[in-house]
Amino acid sequence: MIMTALTTITIVITVTLGLLLFNSYSKSLMRLTLKDTDSLMDRTVSNLQGELLSMRNISNTVNYDLIHSLDVKNPQLMQQLGLLYESSRDSVVSIAIYSNEGSLIMSEPSLTQKEDPNVTRQKWFSDAAGEIENMHFSMPHIQNLFQNASDPYHWVISLSQSVDLTDGENPSTGVLLVDMDYGRIKEIMDQINETGDGKYYYLCNNKGELIYHPSLDQINRGLVKENSVAMATRVDGSYTDALKGSHRHNQVKTISYTGWKLVGVVPDNAISSSMKRFRYFILTAGGLLLMMLLGVNRIVARRISLPILKLNRSVRAYEAGEKPNIYVGGSAEIRYLGRSVQKSYEEIDHLMKQIVEEQNQRRKSEIAALQSQINPHFLYNTLDSITWMVEGGKNDEAVMMISQLARLLRISLSKGHTIISIADEVAHCESYMQIQRIRYKKRFTFQTKIDPQILSCCTVKLILQPLLENAIYYGVGDMDEDDGGQITVTGLMDGDEIRLTVVDNGNGMTKEELDHLLTEGEKVPKHGSGVGVLNVHNRIRLLFGPAYGITAESEPDEGTAVTIHLPAIPYSPETCRQMEQQMKNKGNSERS
Repeated sequence: MIMTALTTITIVITVTLGLLLFNSYSKSLMRLTLKDTDSLMDRTVSNLQGELLSMRNISNTVNYDLIHSLDVKNPQLMQQLGLLYESSRDSVVSIAIYSNEGSLIMSEPSLTQKEDPNVTRQKWFSDAAGEIENMHFSMPHIQNLFQNASDPYHWVISLSQSVDLTDGENPSTGVLLVDMDYGRIKEIMDQINETGDGKYYYLCNNKGELIYHPSLDQINRGLVKENSVAMATRVDGSYTDALKGSHRHNQVKTISYTGWKLVGVVPDNAISSSMKRFRYFILTAGGLLLMMLLGVNRIVARRISLPILKLNRSVRAYEAGEKPNIYVGGSAEIRYLGRSVQKSYEEIDHLMKQIVEEQNQRRKSEIAALQSQINPHFLYNTLDSITWMVEGGKNDEAVMMISQLARLLRISLSKGHTIISIADEVAHCESYMQIQRIRYKKRFTFQTKIDPQILSCCTVKLILQPLLENAIYYGVGDMDEDDGGQITVTGLMDGDEIRLTVVDNGNGMTKEELDHLLTEGEKVPKHGSGVGVLNVHNRIRLLFGPAYGITAESEPDEGTAVTIHLPAIPYSPETCRQMEQQMKNKGNSERS
């Protein structure tokens, strides 16, 4: 019964997968074929539009640069027309100017016009004379205006437009004719019709008249038909139709400037050879897979009891006090039993890891909480100052302040990193002080004296700003400009230790205030950031250990000097990652 059930399931699944795969492949192959067709047509449209645009540019050059500027009897007009023709003779057969009565005024090359060519009765002339505001592209035709011994049957596409002529004091209208070599269009179309895979492409105008078709001779003789009239009315996109019982996919794209339609035809039988090969592959692969699965099913049926024995042995070993990997295999019921026992192990491990992770996250949250205590009033006041500057017309100062604020916030974020370089920290404090000096109307000066060799070392971010904030609010912020308030940030290397010092010549602190500076009883500054010296001290010790942190010196009415002590560790992204990982591991070991 097991063997029969497995065999039936195997056959059903194999046949179903084969049919689904074959259907999916046929659809994917058609989508890929249509996509390739669309891509090829885009390139072809670009090439055709380039040729037609070149014709338009030549016509516009003759009209606006020559005819509008020169009298028709001016020899320079003929000379300039000749130069233009020589520069574009690879694609242009001839350029001619006719009067409104059909008389030839001039042409390049200078050819003899045939007797009574019925110029006014030709469609290119009547179109230009009837709709004077437009350019008109003709259907391909043989150039029959001039006696050309070298090529009496030259196929061209004519571009005609009405032009204003100046003949002395007598203005008049005429028709400008530019004949393009149809071979350029044919060459482009021949290239994309050389694939020989059943697909083909043709070109028609907006009335469905064929400009190019790979089977144009057979169509003209009535041997082949084409749905060009129907496709000419379509907007750009994909359409299906049937011709002589053959289902086809049509891609339609419009050629700019002309209204012509480029149509790509992909018959269903264009992919029939590929589908036939794939059908043989599916049958062969399906047969081999079926035979292999039948063999596997026979082995599985014979060894159905093996998983039960393995599970029994692992459970007995577990009962004996060992901790083996519980066997999980066999039928659904056996796997369920195995997973139940195994899950008990995994649940215990998971709970232990979760406890450690929670403790680590709590530690990280403590650091994040310390770092995130940035006074929102500083941001609000800065934005208010920017608003005041803009309203007061101080745009340059406002731009500078916005730039410094953006720089300050960018370094504050630091892509989520806790460790940054001292160079970034100094840049952050410089931006901060630029903003504060503007807000305090430059009542104090600020300078940095940093040893260049420490700029590439590591530091905890946002440790200078709170100290500078306290130096302003409790030191020099209330001093007048004449009092000479000054704040200086110095940085130097002392052995394997870095010292960053914020010095101000402000009000200073008493010994009692200084003794309470780094205690838990420190009060939040009245106007300060809310971060405070204690916050910075705790963050440094939390990341670098108790050997580092903050020391302070102060004298009333003399000023205050607060020094940050850091280890000299060169900064790099790898060092930053390792230090933050060590901090995480340290938290794990402490919680364990």
